[in-house]
Amino acid sequence: MTYEQSLAYLENLSKFGINLGMSRIERLLELMQQPQRRFKSIHVTGTNGKGSTTAMLSAILTASGIKTGMYTSPHLVDYPERMIVNGQEITKDEFAQAIDYTSQFVEQMLAAGFEQPTEFEVITAAAFYYFAAVGVEYAVIEVGLGGLLDSTNVIVPEIAAITNVTLEHTDRCGSTIAEIAYHKAGIIKEGVPVVTAAKGEALDFIKRTAAEKNALVYSKDENFSSEFKGFNNGKQQVAFDAGVLGQFETDLNLIGCHQLENSAIAVTTALILGKNDNRITIKAIQQALTTVRWPGRFEIIAGEPVIVIDGAHNPDGARVLRQNLDQVFPGREITFALGILRDKDVSGIIRELIRPIDTVVTVQPLSYRAATPEEIAREIEAHHVEAASAIDSGIDRAKELAGPNGVVCVAGSLYLIGEARQIILNK
Repeated sequence: MTYEQSLAYLENLSKFGINLGMSRIERLLELMQQPQRRFKSIHVTGTNGKGSTTAMLSAILTASGIKTGMYTSPHLVDYPERMIVNGQEITKDEFAQAIDYTSQFVEQMLAAGFEQPTEFEVITAAAFYYFAAVGVEYAVIEVGLGGLLDSTNVIVPEIAAITNVTLEHTDRCGSTIAEIAYHKAGIIKEGVPVVTAAKGEALDFIKRTAAEKNALVYSKDENFSSEFKGFNNGKQQVAFDAGVLGQFETDLNLIGCHQLENSAIAVTTALILGKNDNRITIKAIQQALTTVRWPGRFEIIAGEPVIVIDGAHNPDGARVLRQNLDQVFPGREITFALGILRDKDVSGIIRELIRPIDTVVTVQPLSYRAATPEEIAREIEAHHVEAASAIDSGIDRAKELAGPNGVVCVAGSLYLIGEARQIILNK
């Protein structure tokens, strides 16, 4: 396959949608000789922050001199963003080869009468094949959706990380915190340590599940903590305390109060691994956190006006984004370019994110699931609200309304910020 042919192949698979379950991925990987067993892994789930945590862990292992793979989803612009080794994306030719290789086993499945694997299952299997083929020692694997029935849950990791548990994907993972926690805790394996910042009912459920599987739980504020100390040259200064595992301060290149929690999970996970691997040191952790990047998550782009890009796509993420905006730009009015998917909690996102003094330009993310700009605008009560006909014109209008000394925030969906980021950086 060429890269274009691999994209067409995946596009054809996308019509099968999301179909949670383990039987198809287990059979596919069995035919592929279990590539996921040829490297060590760390498994990361959570309602918010799992991508940032995955990026930080991958950076820490890479800075430790360990050949490290990173698997995340969705991509912002191109599929190769999902498969990274030592900070470098898979090439388009390598991506096509991995999809082509995997497709041969999909055909074997279908010929034997098995159900068609989904797009995400094929990409996941291809990622495992690629990581095994290039000889990574560790791979940090981000869950796609939930955990228990997610395609990535075929791995038996060294450590499982559960960032937090709030309501999301209620149509697939349940309508209560307990039901969501059931799916997140589904990545816990027998004897595998768990690091989490979950709280309340969700933490109780995670602890019970871990106890049933003889797994130690490291809980934020019980076993580890992080504290904001100030800003230094555009980075956060953070103090970490993981008890007997270690205490230190460092600069963190990812901005926002939510990254204090995410980085604490990444640091604690790395320190646990470091107990049995002397390559993983505090110096390597500091080096990684000072330089780590995670595009599109409270990403600040300097200019006139300043632009913030953030993929907040649920009420909890919107609440954290608002806290970050108020902390980093205190007293400033914010002009939003806002686009949300119709199947998300549109009113909840707006309630947490938008203030009466704000200005909002609504746009439509690049997804068949997107709410129209007019639908979103009708939900908003703010100083000024208008709908834009396209993402680029919507961003231009938001910049115009903000003025050169203002702040523009592009938010609401990961399907929006990839396109928006390209538009902003290419102007």
